[in-house]
Amino acid sequence: MFRRRPADSSDELLTRLGSLTARARELAETQRSRVELAVALQRGMLPPDLPSPPGVRLAVGYMPANHGLNVGGDWYDAFTLPDGHIGMSIGDVQGHNIEAAAFMGQVRVGLRALASVTGDPGELLARTNDLLVTLGADLFATCTFLRLDPAAGTLECARAGHIPHIWATADGRSGIDDGEGGPPLGVFSGVDYPVTRHRLTTGGVFVLLTDGVVEGPSLHLDDGLDQVVRLAGITAVAGLDVDALATAVMKLASTVGHEDDAAVLVVGHDGGSAWPVRGRGGTSAAPPPNAPPPNGLPPNSSPPDG
Repeated sequence: MFRRRPADSSDELLTRLGSLTARARELAETQRSRVELAVALQRGMLPPDLPSPPGVRLAVGYMPANHGLNVGGDWYDAFTLPDGHIGMSIGDVQGHNIEAAAFMGQVRVGLRALASVTGDPGELLARTNDLLVTLGADLFATCTFLRLDPAAGTLECARAGHIPHIWATADGRSGIDDGEGGPPLGVFSGVDYPVTRHRLTTGGVFVLLTDGVVEGPSLHLDDGLDQVVRLAGITAVAGLDVDALATAVMKLASTVGHEDDAAVLVVGHDGGSAWPVRGRGGTSAAPPPNAPPPNGLPPNSSPPDG
């Protein structure tokens, strides 16, 4: 007698494998579409052009996450305020998905809208923070907002949980801002954000960036900041263009080995006649009474050696 052979399971196995493969392809296509949408949302939220008042040069760099399926919420922005000052912001939203990119848009639009009500950086961050808290989102954002007076070269800055900016002068001094900041936006209501004041001298630069530029598996945050300080110092002393500095900083960002976005905003003085230029002795012209201290240093701080 012949025993009946069991049903061949190979066809069923192939059918299941085909179904799983099709499902995996569908999920991959869906995720890729979400990433493409998030990247498009990010880029659509970035300003198409930058203000260019006399004597001031702005340069930016931006690189979305390009490893895996992560998409962050980094942004930069620069625009003219109603009083003629220049408002600039840079920030980073917690998370790496389309929700982070959408929240980034809310923060950026909120900053722009409220800047028409108050240009004071500390008050602006406080109002934006309270607005985000009322939205009840589960996300938060770190941010630096800077207001520049193009006529005097004075800068006012407030930080919300963000990494400090970097400064350098044409006479060879450079460093990392040590001004006090406040907590990230969207976490606690009723928060105060201290304001630090600076002076952008002829040939000097300020560099605002996100942590994706200077921190990752291949680079510690302190080392990354030190490298940007060195690049800023070389740019200021050599009189290089701010676009070259932004490009150099973004090259650094490509070496940190992370899956995060990276953004940089550079502010420089090109020696125009918008405010007093350097004297023959290499020192800045005497500032008016009660003016912020020169050389990009925070109030009550001593200049570094060098």
